[in-house]
Amino acid sequence: MMSTAVIAPNAAVRARQSAPRLRLTTRGRVVFTTLAATPLVMAALLFSLNSGGAVATLDADENAFVYVDVAAGQSLWNIAEQHAPGQDPREVVAQLVQLNQLPSADIFAGQELAIPASFSR
Repeated sequence: MMSTAVIAPNAAVRARQSAPRLRLTTRGRVVFTTLAATPLVMAALLFSLNSGGAVATLDADENAFVYVDVAAGQSLWNIAEQHAPGQDPREVVAQLVQLNQLPSADIFAGQELAIPASFSR
């Protein structure tokens, strides 16, 4: 024996109408808004931190150099005192060694050294 179930056409409509609608509480709205806004805030923060990385300037003097020929008996210390009188000679000597890629602070007569133009100011 076979039985057949018949569903009234109104039953599906009544089932849909009786299902409760989803409602967010105030706390749920706050949580949902926070979760939705977090990626936007993180992207804005990363963008603002990276925006100051490269700054173009019109100052061409930052990379300007004065070239000096070393005289007999002259040392890096003498050159540092002569071209950067207001600065600590030890720091200037260290910068000159690094800038000119010298293996040590020893220099010889006739050698040409690059000195930043900013030292002479």
